[in-house]
Amino acid sequence: MAPEHAPTEQNPPSPPGEEAIRLRPALDALPAYVAGRPAPQREDLTVYKVSSNESPFGPIDSVRQAVIAALEGANRYPDMMNQQLRQALAAEHGVTPEEIVVSTGAVAVTGDLVRAVVDPSDEVVFPWRSFEAYPILVGAQGGVSRQIPLTETFEHDLDAMVAAVTDRTTLMILCTPNNPTGPILTTEQVRSVLGRVPSHVVVALDEAYREFVEPELRIDAEGLFREFPNLLVLRTFSKAHGLAGLRVGYALAHPRLADALLKVTLPFGTNLLAQAAALASLEPEVMALMTERTAHLRSERSRVMAGLAEQGWELPASQGNFVFFPLGEQCQEFTDFCADRGLVVRRYGDDGVRITIAEDEANDRILEVCGAWRQR
Repeated sequence: MAPEHAPTEQNPPSPPGEEAIRLRPALDALPAYVAGRPAPQREDLTVYKVSSNESPFGPIDSVRQAVIAALEGANRYPDMMNQQLRQALAAEHGVTPEEIVVSTGAVAVTGDLVRAVVDPSDEVVFPWRSFEAYPILVGAQGGVSRQIPLTETFEHDLDAMVAAVTDRTTLMILCTPNNPTGPILTTEQVRSVLGRVPSHVVVALDEAYREFVEPELRIDAEGLFREFPNLLVLRTFSKAHGLAGLRVGYALAHPRLADALLKVTLPFGTNLLAQAAALASLEPEVMALMTERTAHLRSERSRVMAGLAEQGWELPASQGNFVFFPLGEQCQEFTDFCADRGLVVRRYGDDGVRITIAEDEANDRILEVCGAWRQR
């Protein structure tokens, strides 16, 4: 009996050297992830990269030293189960180590979550516009994205999201602060959603930017986690902790779901240096310094937002380390205008442009350039 894919007259072998590999048709429909462009070198002007929501602060010294020390064991595989880090995170959040899942950034944990709960044709409900990896992760798994438009104030339309849940829905994602627009959800809003969504639907609360939210406005995620078995909470070390280049994020997940994520995650994904850096970042003195840094960035965000308001801008109320400019058809023109003046920003089609709150000098440039745009 001939092999299933043996060459036939209708499917002849390709000529030598001609590429003819089979790809999944679903890939044709996947949007491409667009990373923030790097800052070009210019002799006449300092150029600031404010397109990727990175921390302007380098690694804290003790974290740097922990990474250097970890290099001594780089000939060995890292702990695949991230046991020390999971124990430390469990203590930090008041859960058990079995309820902590670690991977290479919150986006990787989200990918594991999609692989664990989404079969082909299953539906995933999330706001739009939001984190652009969501439709890529869902589509790559063969799932169906139910993108629910934001409100006129660029917030989640929670009633519409709940109404979009069908018997094919297996996952809902809430992003707070919403990236790229900036508004947040409250504890009561999330509790209301969880109370209305069927208990078999996983609700993922993406809090990648949690530390930039004013403390009194932060969601009681741990309390909600204890209350609702279908809630998963996503966090990252990339933003406030300044470890974007090392790629480590995690989730609070109830044991059965946590086990499922561990089954589908990349073995040894969280490397030795990332684990060492994350562990060192949880030390009290490092956490204290990180808290000072995020407080400074919140202050800078307030300064920038106030300055923009004085210039006449009407922007969404952001609690992230970024601000969003809903400029419609002017997005490309504004992006080019900023680039000419030494600001690399992040355009989202014709929906808007996001600008990261960065070092103080970059924030001064943001106000200068945005003021010039208003006066042009």
